[in-house]
Amino acid sequence: MKGKSIIFSAPSGSGKTTIVRHLLQLDLNLEFSVSACSRKPRKNEVDGRDYYFMSVEEFRAGIERDEFVEWEEVYKDQYYGTLKSELERIWNVGKHAVFDVDVVGGKDLKQIFGNDALAVFVKPPSLEVLEQRLRARSTDPEEKIRARLSKAASEMEYAGLFDVILINDRLEDALAEAEKVVRDFLSAPSRTFGP
Repeated sequence: MKGKSIIFSAPSGSGKTTIVRHLLQLDLNLEFSVSACSRKPRKNEVDGRDYYFMSVEEFRAGIERDEFVEWEEVYKDQYYGTLKSELERIWNVGKHAVFDVDVVGGKDLKQIFGNDALAVFVKPPSLEVLEQRLRARSTDPEEKIRARLSKAASEMEYAGLFDVILINDRLEDALAEAEKVVRDFLSAPSRTFGP
């Protein structure tokens, strides 16, 4: 049986990963959809838990073999995507898939899954706050922070294409709002699950 999909997208540093981790700890029958990517793992990242790490060549071969539901070249030779096998893994155990993906990937997934997906755009209160958060993470060099901020400005224009815009100003409020919209979506009847 095919489950529902809950998609969280946001500019990098908006807090979507924190929100997704919170939801996964609740009793909502959710399973994290692990994305594939062609970049090297960061410190403490584990293959198969954080991402399926692939070489650029492996990722391109997967595209050729039609192994992805969606994929995108986010930066030059940095591919991210959702493997069809990952969704089968989740749905085969009767769970709903939760995605933590970039804005274009979220838009694409919503188009693919339609009414069986809830697409949530997590928005920072401002680009200035986003810059402070990115700098506080201390994970990226200056040129990467500048690239992320430039990308964030254009990603904000996609917000209106999502079902819900969740402004992450105070984390506690954002977590509560995310929990409410996800519970409402999961309890609503759909074409897949019936009334």
